[in-house]
Amino acid sequence: MSKERYQEDLPVSLEDFLASGWKQKLDATPREGYSTMWQALSEAARNEIEEGRDKHGKVLWLLADACSMMLSPSGKNEPFKPFAVFHDRRSVIPDDLPEADIQFFAEIVDSVDDYWLKARLADLIWLKGKPRNASFALKAVDAYRSIPLDVNTWIHGGRDCWSRAISLAQMLKNGAGDRLEQMEGSIVDAFNNATSTDGFLGLWLADLLKSNGLAQTLRADIAKKLEALALEFEDQSDLHRARAYFAAAAHWYKVVPDEVMAVEMTVAVAESWVKEAIARSASEIPSYMVAASFYENAIQTYRTIPRGERATHRVDERIAELRNHLNDSGERSLGEMGVIRTPGVDITQIVENARQSVTGKSAQEALLAFANLHRGANVEDMRKSALERMRQHPLQSLFSATVMSRDGRVIAKRPAMSLGGEPTEDDEIAIRAGMIRDYGILVSIVVQGDIWPALEVLLLEHRLREADFVDLANNSPIVPKGRAGLFGKALFAGYERDFVTALHLLVPQIEHMVRMHLKQAGATTTNLDKDGIQNENGMSTLMDLPEAEQVFGKDLAFELKSLFCDAFGPNLRNELAHGLLDEDGCHSTFAIYAWWLTLRLTFKTWWNAARKSKAVEDATG
Repeated sequence: MSKERYQEDLPVSLEDFLASGWKQKLDATPREGYSTMWQALSEAARNEIEEGRDKHGKVLWLLADACSMMLSPSGKNEPFKPFAVFHDRRSVIPDDLPEADIQFFAEIVDSVDDYWLKARLADLIWLKGKPRNASFALKAVDAYRSIPLDVNTWIHGGRDCWSRAISLAQMLKNGAGDRLEQMEGSIVDAFNNATSTDGFLGLWLADLLKSNGLAQTLRADIAKKLEALALEFEDQSDLHRARAYFAAAAHWYKVVPDEVMAVEMTVAVAESWVKEAIARSASEIPSYMVAASFYENAIQTYRTIPRGERATHRVDERIAELRNHLNDSGERSLGEMGVIRTPGVDITQIVENARQSVTGKSAQEALLAFANLHRGANVEDMRKSALERMRQHPLQSLFSATVMSRDGRVIAKRPAMSLGGEPTEDDEIAIRAGMIRDYGILVSIVVQGDIWPALEVLLLEHRLREADFVDLANNSPIVPKGRAGLFGKALFAGYERDFVTALHLLVPQIEHMVRMHLKQAGATTTNLDKDGIQNENGMSTLMDLPEAEQVFGKDLAFELKSLFCDAFGPNLRNELAHGLLDEDGCHSTFAIYAWWLTLRLTFKTWWNAARKSKAVEDATG
């Protein structure tokens, strides 16, 4: 990498450094931390090389490389990271610097009168020097702590510099003298002088003290100062900053310890969410969706208050009040959701093919064709498709999303996709949400293009009775013993297009079927509570068992979970069990598909068993 920019074995000295014009280049550039220093020095280095001043160019490139590294104070052994990483290359890290470059930095560091550059060079010398020389660590500490503690400097790297200085001083222990105490005093002074006009600076400084275990004897004073700033921001209607300061004050009061004041600050945090919710609801362009999320945050904050302190602040009563506001805002938020319409899809040929597949056949052959209208979901293909869409349209996945029920409740949250290497746990949730979204589109097409048109033909050409479906269920290996009557009634109701009856009969029987087959596979389908009472697990828990995929296969397990017990999908089992499914919901494409899927499983397992029995009879004569 360096060979492309300068001759690697070209010797450079202190004289070359002094003559390179580095100071003028930095002074002519607006300072916004190490990144602007790197840009200024690298641009100057290119110009020097182009004009034939190779030694000056190399000096400036070495300084640019030193400034390009990202400071990570939490890394004791690797405090510097590359600022850019690509699939086949990265920017400079300390290990890329040869010993000659480190010796060059040691030669020039005392001549550097820029705190930022001096701190970086001294830190690299301390890190890479063999043997390590503590004097360079002290130079780094002194240079880092000379960087101002103000808002602009802080957001452009000042925090990391001060954190690194503290880390080095703590590492050196007695070798650092009283530097740690001096830095603590400087931070405390800056904190005490912070006002509301400094925005979050007071909060940042308090966090710097907290994260490094400093100012232990000043906990109460820091808590009071944070509380005072929070009240100032609240008076200015700056609820965002007020909430952050109240939360920080709560932490400091807790470690004082002063539990009473810590709870008061927590209540203030919760009520700031409430105030913001009211403000969003009462604005010229109200957003009840946002207000609902704020009420939810308030409730969650109140729940963190210990039981023993709740009576003083009427916490339980307040939570009940906020729940009413949350429900009201949730219902109102549904009106804010617009419908996004896309061009229609012509499924005329699909409909015709579905009708032809069952036309003019015997009842048994027609049902076989009906059961084979669609092969079901393919999990591997759906996962690949979801990932490909996320790669092609990354912006859609970079933000989290909220799933709301028909009555405005938040029932699921899809996290943002990291788009990194191996998918994280949150990534898997986002991927599954994408797969279920695609599955919903597929179900809608299958029901409207295949199932419904073919069912109309079946009703016209065949007079099937409830007894026929009961007999089918009775002879199907997948239907548990003693449940054929209920399965048959449900299947017949769907055949008659009475999906309200079909779904109410079918859903609990599907759950029972899943439980029985898992039990037969050796899975534990119950839980033991604290009183020693054994309870049956619900379908959501059952489908999360590792045996579920072993028994039903990946594809069917995905369909059962997505249809019946996943909040990203129609969630038919839970919606019906809690009385949340209305009549329209019982006639949705998902409800119709759930009936057809059950008929398909019942008929095909009977068909396969019958064919096997016939083959055995033929083989035995």
